[in-house]
Amino acid sequence: MLHPRPLVLALLVLGSALVGPVKPHEESGEWSCESNPEARVAAQYRPGVVTLDGHADDWKDVNGFEFSLLPALDPDAENAYTGGKMTVKALHDGKDMYFMVQVKGEYVYSKGSVKLQHGNGNGEFSGRSFHVITARGVSKFMAVGGIFANKRKKRAWMIALIYASCGACGGEDLTNGNKCPSVALMFQVGDSASYHNMGGCKESPGTCTSKSCRGYEVDIMHFSIGNAVPGRLYGGNTLDNAEGYGGDRYGHLVDVYGWNPHCRNLDGMSPSGNDSSAQNDWKGAWWHDSFTTHSGFVEGDSPYATSGQKGTYYFEFSRPLRTMDRLQQDVQFSIAQSSKFSAAFWYPVDGNPWHGSGHYTVSCDWVPLDISSGSSALSKSVSGNSWDAASAVALLLSVVSLCLSVFVGYQATRFNPNGYQDARSNANDGL
Repeated sequence: MLHPRPLVLALLVLGSALVGPVKPHEESGEWSCESNPEARVAAQYRPGVVTLDGHADDWKDVNGFEFSLLPALDPDAENAYTGGKMTVKALHDGKDMYFMVQVKGEYVYSKGSVKLQHGNGNGEFSGRSFHVITARGVSKFMAVGGIFANKRKKRAWMIALIYASCGACGGEDLTNGNKCPSVALMFQVGDSASYHNMGGCKESPGTCTSKSCRGYEVDIMHFSIGNAVPGRLYGGNTLDNAEGYGGDRYGHLVDVYGWNPHCRNLDGMSPSGNDSSAQNDWKGAWWHDSFTTHSGFVEGDSPYATSGQKGTYYFEFSRPLRTMDRLQQDVQFSIAQSSKFSAAFWYPVDGNPWHGSGHYTVSCDWVPLDISSGSSALSKSVSGNSWDAASAVALLLSVVSLCLSVFVGYQATRFNPNGYQDARSNANDGL
């Protein structure tokens, strides 16, 4: 049994992972922002174009926007990510949205785990189970992302909840830090939600609620690849969605909402527990072009490639345009309208583990995401088809006319003019 006091201590330890073990999620000085007014991403109507497998081959004809990656808390060009730029591409098929995020970077990969230390023992949180060592012995709980399968251990769900939403690298080792890349997409949901301070609600973790922060909601998809096999699909799955929350027990591609950096929860969850039958509506996969095989990896192939190889990371995602959200936790995309989004990237620069707030972003403000309608493409198609039909009819008529002309000419050559003269002479003779 997990006793209340160790639980509180464990929450405090894991809670620090939300803001990072080194720096709090606060700016060092006054916030200033000079965003690129030309930065925007267009999601064209392109049905049947991509396969969700992490590969970028089927995106080669889709235009995107290339962003410099600047530190989120201090967007100074001097401190930009030196590995390269991030390209974001998007499209939709009338039902689902698709995103391709490409980031240059040397290949690094390291599986991790969360280790807890508290006065009554210690624990280890891996991707699938959670061990707690207490005065009464060792207890093992099978973790369902943010919910424990053992319902008698309901109080322990808060640990898993914080773990899953902290953006850990497969798991976050509080001793060794985060050692593999991670990526996130954030969208404005509430009309008052700002990019700065992740929604910008002024409430503290103890007072931020769906009422006190109404209108400041942001929707976040966070993919930590530490337990995700390249090329495999992660995110929403039947088992986790049946629990009614936005976690992912297999690969930590989670569906999160928030009001500020310190008030984030998995969809369907809040400090009071499970609020709804929420779903993780995201699916995704990742890849790195240093991989020499395309036949598919399994977990036993980890770490999949040699560290330090130059190349590009590819993160591919999809989500329905509209979801069944009833609690203002998901962004709702609409065709022929714009949404506001941002993208973030965590990377262990120079081998140094990253911390929660030490991420790079594509802009210091929201970036427009223009979702085009299919009408323009369809009208071009219809127009093109009409032109082709008219051309075909005209060509057919021309061929028919030519054939008739040839036929008439041919018949004319067969007509005997002497016969006409003979007939006229005979007629005259008869008079």
